This record gives sequence, structure tokens and C-alpha cells, in this order.
Amino acid sequence: MKRLCIILFLSLLCGGLFAQDFQCQVSVNANQVTGGVNQQRYNDLQQKIYQFIHERKWCQYNLKTSERIECALQINLTEVSGDVYKGTMTILLQRPVYKASYKTTLLNFQDKHIQFTYAEGDPLEYSENANLNQFTALIAYYLNLFLAVEFDSFSQNGGAPYFNNCQSIVNFNQNAKEKGWSVADNGQSNRYWIMENFTNSTYSKLHDFYYQYHRLGLDVMSETPDAGRAVILESLRLLQQVNSQKSSLAMIKVIASTKCDEIVNIFKEGMPSEKTQVINIMKQIDPTNSSRYDAINSTTGK
Repeated sequence: MKRLCIILFLSLLCGGLFAQDFQCQVSVNANQVTGGVNQQRYNDLQQKIYQFIHERKWCQYNLKTSERIECALQINLTEVSGDVYKGTMTILLQRPVYKASYKTTLLNFQDKHIQFTYAEGDPLEYSENANLNQFTALIAYYLNLFLAVEFDSFSQNGGAPYFNNCQSIVNFNQNAKEKGWSVADNGQSNRYWIMENFTNSTYSKLHDFYYQYHRLGLDVMSETPDAGRAVILESLRLLQQVNSQKSSLAMIKVIASTKCDEIVNIFKEGMPSEKTQVINIMKQIDPTNSSRYDAINSTTGK
């Protein structure tokens, strides 16, 4: 009996140590790479990334299986020269809505300039306190961003520790030769600027938005849709306030493009006054998709 108890204890301990934090889909596509494709090479890389994500502990909490972070990293390679890989990466994060079968998308955008060095067979090493590998730093940045935004959507500023982790990764990579880490790279929509937006206290309402929109808005709509929609409208005003401080912020663009269709569907069922307000707000902060918000008026509300 004593031996059995020890075995059970060790099993629980190991289960806690190696508990998965993510339910992450990983894909590596090399169809655009010229000069012939060694598909097995890219399959091996995809498997290495998957193992790197799922065999490490990233979150300070022991998440239940149903609580694992649902996300995807889709790497589309455009150039491979020796051990140097270049391309884009699509970033996707979703979470379930309380008492609903629906899943809401928290992030959906493309990192347009990824570059990393990886020799086949090399271990993927990572440390929170040092920049051991630029490739693993890239993956770790987005995993911490997933945790940060997910926890922000459940509690007020709940993602703060993970935003700090992201900022540390950005700091470690300021002298990296790879693009996307510094203030001067690729306009104002790279990893540097995304984190600048989230950690700049001037734009703190971005964090308030994620909490109000999701936890106080979407999560109550199954029981009180009118109250939930009203809170979501107020959360959009927070984005409007941030946009008035500085237009064309990287994260305003990401949020608007991610949420456009969802916002339209939510407010199709709204009051006429709500529809008017939302259309005006979204056309102001998301002029690129301005015409899409007219669809809010395609169904008559109450």
C-alpha cells in the first residue's frame, strides 16, 4: 500500500510538472519555396515545434484539459537558404464563451516577416533569462502573448505576467539581425510595436477592452443578451478613446480586423441607437473595413 501511494504521488507530481498549457495546432507550409522541397525536412520541423510547445510548462497555473489555451501557429515559408528560413506566420487565438458552444477569436493576424536559423536535428533550447535561440524566442513570444491576452479576457489585467515575459523577449532581441524585434523594423506592426502598445500605460484601456468585451460582455450574453451587448458597446468606446490618443496603433488594427465580423453579428440584433453608435465607432477606428459595418443594419433589431 505504501509503495502504491508513493507511485500515485509521483504520478501526480510528474503530471503537474509536464501538464500541457496549450492545445496548439502547428503547421509548416513550404509550397512557396523554390528549388525543390524536402517535405520530410519540414514535417520534422513542424513536429519539433509541436513538441517544444507541448512538452514545456509555460503557465504559472495548472490548467485543466478543458482550460488549455486554444491557438494555432501557421508558418508559411517563402525562402530557405541552408539553415536560414524566411516567411510569414499566422497567429490565431480562441477561447470558449461561457454557457455557449461558440468560440470567440481573441487574436488573428499575420507576422509578415519571420526569419530564423535552424539546423536539422538541433534541439530547440529556450531560457526565460537568456537569448539562447532566436527561433525559440519567436515561438515563446507568441505563446506568452496567447497567455497574456487569454488571461486578460478573464480577469482585469490578468495577463500582466505574460506581457512582461513578452517584453523581456523583445528586449533580449534588440540586437538580433532578424526582422521584427526593433523599433525601426517594418513600420509599426511588428513584435516590438505590439508589445509597446500593450505595455505603454497610455494605452492601458486595451487591457480593459479585452476584459469588458469578453468576460463582462460575451460571457453573459447567453443569459442576458441585452446587458452583454451594452457592455460590449462600452468596451468599443474604450478602443475609440485609445484611437483618439493615437490613430493606427498596431493593436487597434489587430483587434478591429479580428473582431469585425463578430461585432457585426452581435449588433445586428441590437437596438437602432446601438447600431448607429457601433457603426460610427468602428468606421472611425477601422476605416479599412468601413463598408463591412454597414451590414449591422441588414437585420432589423428590436
